[in-house]
Formats: sequence, C-alpha cells, structure tokens
Amino acid sequence: MSTVLELTDVVKTFPGVRALDGVHLEVRAGEVHCLLGQNGAGKSTLIKVLAGVHRADSGTLLWQGEPFAPASPQAAMRAGIATIYQELDLVDDLSVAENVFLGHEPSRAGFTRRRTAAAATRTIMASLGHPEIPPGRLIKDLPAAGKQIVSMARALSHDARLIVMDEPSAVLAHDEVGNLFRIIRELTGNGIAVVYISHRLAEIREIGDRVTVLKDGRTTAAGLPADTPTRELVGKMTGRPFEYDFPPRAGADPDTAPLLVVDGLSRAGEFAGVSLTVRPGEIVGIAGLVGSGRSELLETIYGGRRADTGTVTLDGRRITSVGTAVARGMGMAPEERKSQALLLDEPVFKNMTLASFTGFATVGFTGARDERAAARRTAEELDLRPRDVERPVRTLSGGNQQKVVVGRWLLGHTRLLLLDEPTRGVDVGARAELYRVIHDLAAGGVGVLLVSSEVPEVLGLSDRVLVMREGRVIREAPAGELDEDAVLDLVMAGSLMEGEAA
Repeated sequence: MSTVLELTDVVKTFPGVRALDGVHLEVRAGEVHCLLGQNGAGKSTLIKVLAGVHRADSGTLLWQGEPFAPASPQAAMRAGIATIYQELDLVDDLSVAENVFLGHEPSRAGFTRRRTAAAATRTIMASLGHPEIPPGRLIKDLPAAGKQIVSMARALSHDARLIVMDEPSAVLAHDEVGNLFRIIRELTGNGIAVVYISHRLAEIREIGDRVTVLKDGRTTAAGLPADTPTRELVGKMTGRPFEYDFPPRAGADPDTAPLLVVDGLSRAGEFAGVSLTVRPGEIVGIAGLVGSGRSELLETIYGGRRADTGTVTLDGRRITSVGTAVARGMGMAPEERKSQALLLDEPVFKNMTLASFTGFATVGFTGARDERAAARRTAEELDLRPRDVERPVRTLSGGNQQKVVVGRWLLGHTRLLLLDEPTRGVDVGARAELYRVIHDLAAGGVGVLLVSSEVPEVLGLSDRVLVMREGRVIREAPAGELDEDAVLDLVMAGSLMEGEAA
C-alpha cells in the first residue's frame, strides 16, 4: 500500500505549552491507522494540524507525496482530508442533505440545486449501507449513530481520501459499533485511509491495522501492529503496563443502614420497577447497554425526570426534584459533562463553586477570594492538572474536566454522588486518577452510584453490581461474583438468566 500521509518532526507550540514536540506519523492508503495517547498527549492538536485548524511551527507534512500545509479546514477538505470530531459538527435544524453538502452546495446560476443534493445524498447513504436515512430528515431527529453516518457522508461528498475519526464509538451502542466497523472496512476496501482515535484497546485490535502512540507531544511508537500486547501499548502511553488500574478497596459495612433507597421506580418507555439501595461508603455500579435505561434511571433518581411510579429517598427523606436532591446532599456528574455540567468559558474556580455558590456570598456579594481558595484546596486534593483555577475549563483535558465536576460536589459536602460514564473520553492515565478519587470519596463515607459502558470498570470499582437490560434490573450481585463474560452475556442475550430459570 502506498503512503498517503507522512509527518516528520512536526512541532506545534502555544504560549507556555509545546503541544507537539517532534511527531512522526505515516499513514497508508486503505489502512486503519490507530492513534493512541493519554489526554494531553497531543492527539487533538495533531488532528487540528491535519484538518487545517492549526499550522505546524516546524517539521514536514507530505500529502500524497507533496508538501502540504492547509491554511483552513476548507483547504484540507478540498485536498481530500476529512475530520469527524467526537462532538459532531452538524447543524441540528438543517436536513441531512443540507449538512452533507454544507459549504459546497450543488448550484446553477447562483441557485442551490436541492434535488441534485438530495439525489447525491441518497447515493452516498446507500454506499454507506444506510439507504433508510432520508435526505430531507432534520439532523435533530436522528439518533447518535445516524448523525455519525451523516458526518461520514459529508466526508465522502468531498471525495475524501483520508478520514480522521475521533472517538467515533463513544456514543454508540454495542450493535452500532459493529455497523461502524463494517462501514470503515468498506471505506478502506475502496482505498480510503482512516486514522482512528480511541481509548478502547479492544476496538483497536478489532478494526486497526497499525498503531502510533503519542506521549507528551512525542511519538513513542510508530507503525506497531494493532495486535501488539496491551501491556506494551499501555506502557508506551503511560509508563504503566495496565489498562485498568483499580486501587485496593475495603468495601462498605454491610450492616449500615442504606443512605439511598429507590423503590419500584418506573418511567414509561425507559425503565420499570427498579429498586436499589446504596449505603454510606458503598460503590454500586450499573452495567447495561446504551438504551437499557441506565442513564435515564440516574437522572430520575436525581430529580431531573419525573417518575411515573415509585419513590426515591435519601436518609429517609423524599427526593422529588433536583433542588431537593442537592439540598439534601446528592450530586451528579452527567454523561455529557461539556453540555450538561460545565460552563466551558468560565474559570475552574467558578465551575467548582457552582453548587455551593451561596456559601461564598455575604449580604448579596460573592466572596471571590474565598471561592478561589476553596477551589485551590479541592484542585490540590484531586491532583488537578494544571492547578491554575483561573484557567478556563475549556482548556483542560477530559479527565481534568471530570475532576472539576467531581470537585464541585466535594465542595458541596455531598453525601451521595451519581456518576454517569465517569471516564468517557478519558485516557488510561487519567482513568487511574479518577478511580482513586472515587475510592477516596467512598472511603470518606460518600455513597456512589455509577453507570459505565466499560464492564471491567463497573466490576473493578464497585462493591455491588446491578445489570440492566431493556429497562429492567435482571441481576444484582456482589462485584466479586461476576466477571466480564457473565455481564456481557446478561446484557446482550440473557442466556445465563434463562439457564438459571430452566
């Protein structure tokens, strides 16, 4: 296979930060080249250099054998390099066809040819194996998987020869990931190169051909086979040989009265008859596929959704709204932290004190000095990097943004913390730090109820595990009595339960 993209000694600096420090990358036509690295390793900056958002300070970039330095994303697209970001850049109120051809609409005499765009969109969708997505449907009416297909269609509408995919499976259910891989294989079968970025090593082994690893802005391994052992890959990323590194756990006292009691909770079309408890200092995990009702359950417990039947009590007192939940010591870190939990352009200290804001106010005036001091103490406790609480949250890595959300509830003297996908989009090193934070919270008497798509994470963090399928809890057991295969069997097909019933 011929080389389509080659980077040599690429450097990119920002004030006070050397984001890329001599990166090497070689991508061949028709291959899936996986890019690995912790948050802060330089992956995002590298993507933006390829996409024309940033210009490299030095080094060489060859595209199809010619020197290449795209001055804008449009220039990169015209050259045949398309980027599909983790947070899809689609316009919700435009149609599928309008998004696919946004910025290069078919036209004649200055007028957009909508029928031509619609016909071309149908052809592209059929080539991607999704003829059922109509060109006229609004983007906001599509599921996450459908939106991702539209992003791929947009790339193909530019005749892309290289598609960069940033964490493409992060919002997909298990069966949708399989369909994504099918599409990627069809693309590479047509000679299109794919740069695939993911924190999930199992995915990389399944879909990848070769792997390049970044650490601290440098290439620590280039062109490794995708089946390189996990220990070696993780060691190249972090210096540690383990993908999941759980701290030792003493567990909660089983004789302690429950802190949280959920009894017969139901919401039509989402979940039914859910009952569970969480004790002080206990970590309870919920495993299940996307769409099993687990995230909706957490939001209902928190008071963000109204239950049709059932009750939620914290220390024997009813929770009926987010306001009563927070007032009684419940906090939540939602799955979509950027859109639901953080004020991205505000500094770290403002985000951390959001839930305890009134505690820093005197006769109507905010004590900004006290806010900053409290945030600095929490940043120190959570090992926030960098420690600068004046820094806008937008500039932090995913793992450190999650620490800010957790830190908010630490400042609020939270007694029960709900965590929805706490390590989504977080690298291996930052995961280990978040695991330590969660365990330290539980050791201090905080009850934790968490949801994660990573089954090893649920089993490794939790004292007890609930398995959900199609809106119902189908199994509850101590984490030590379950393994990954048993949980996956339950959530995918339920054969273990059927065998037990027999």
